[in-house]
Amino acid sequence: MSFHIIVCIKSVVLDAPEGRVVRLPETCVLNPFDRPALETALRLRDEYHGKVTALSMGPESGAIALYEAMAMGVDRSVIVSDPALAGSDTLITSMTLEAAIGKLKPYDLLIFGARTSDSDTGQVGPQTAVRLDLPMVTGVYSLERKDSVLTVETRMDEYVGRYEVILPAALTIHPSAAEVRDSTLMGIEEAFITGGFEIRNLSDLGLSPDRVGETG
Repeated sequence: MSFHIIVCIKSVVLDAPEGRVVRLPETCVLNPFDRPALETALRLRDEYHGKVTALSMGPESGAIALYEAMAMGVDRSVIVSDPALAGSDTLITSMTLEAAIGKLKPYDLLIFGARTSDSDTGQVGPQTAVRLDLPMVTGVYSLERKDSVLTVETRMDEYVGRYEVILPAALTIHPSAAEVRDSTLMGIEEAFITGGFEIRNLSDLGLSPDRVGETG
């Protein structure tokens, strides 16, 4: 049975502007805290013969995170993009991701970065896991899988913890958990020239515009 891992990633702005954030290819990069999350997912895929789906939310014009994820080697890329989502807070973001993840079933593991460099809340991963009623472990530094059980080691300041969690589950990955691979020239070419990502809007997810964005 294929081991399906979904990694939720974000395009973050390079500089904090005054007023509304406008995400464009030249103003955004893949959130640096999502890189070890992607690397962890790709290593698990290679070890357990699975597949990795990268999932993001935001405008198509700022989807640089998905291109970078494809260059690293993910198998599928999906973005939730709708004008009504502008101005969404972390609660609305987690609700939207919950709906999108529901359309990507079946899955075994959700992985998030520890936080984002532009808002730094660290809330979206735990909020999404709660909405999906999944067990979550944060700050994961290393992990092993045996059948439907993950054994994970966490690090937080000077504290080291060890836990067992039954799949499906959700994790946030410690920023120092993995040395991230370099994207190959072939991977970059495939991502930007022959690769592509799937687009989902609110209608696809069954969400109403009055529940999201600044209105929500």
